[in-house]
Amino acid sequence: MRTNHGSVFMALIALLCAGTAGNLLAEDTAALVRSPSPPGASVTIANLEDGAVVPPTFLVQFSVTGMTIVPAGTDAKDSGHHHLLIDVVELPDPNLPLPMSDTIMHFGKGQTETELTLPEGTHTLQLVFADYRHIPHDPIVMSVPITITVAAPASDNQ
Repeated sequence: MRTNHGSVFMALIALLCAGTAGNLLAEDTAALVRSPSPPGASVTIANLEDGAVVPPTFLVQFSVTGMTIVPAGTDAKDSGHHHLLIDVVELPDPNLPLPMSDTIMHFGKGQTETELTLPEGTHTLQLVFADYRHIPHDPIVMSVPITITVAAPASDNQ
């Protein structure tokens, strides 16, 4: 039997134009409903304070209270994993998965620390705890941003 692919394609276009695309889009959007966070849940950068001076390579430790750390993809109540925002001025849309970039680091294996290497200068660090899909909870569980200064150690040859 011979199939007329052009007719099949045109039928698909007709279905999409008839509203099927809108229904599919609505279903995809509904699937992105944010997971609730429990009252009092919080995250902090455990080992650094606002104003800290650090060497170019340093350790950042994450802490969460009131929620459980699980790997990305694990759908469990009151759970998620850390995301570290570096020098992010405007938070990404909380209704969408956090993008992965040089400034938004994902810790989807459930890691609670990382070693960072940053250029000398002033930087901001902030944690966001997100669900199994990398979508921030509702309400958002995020730390207060801290400002650090990266400075090379003084040379002993002076």
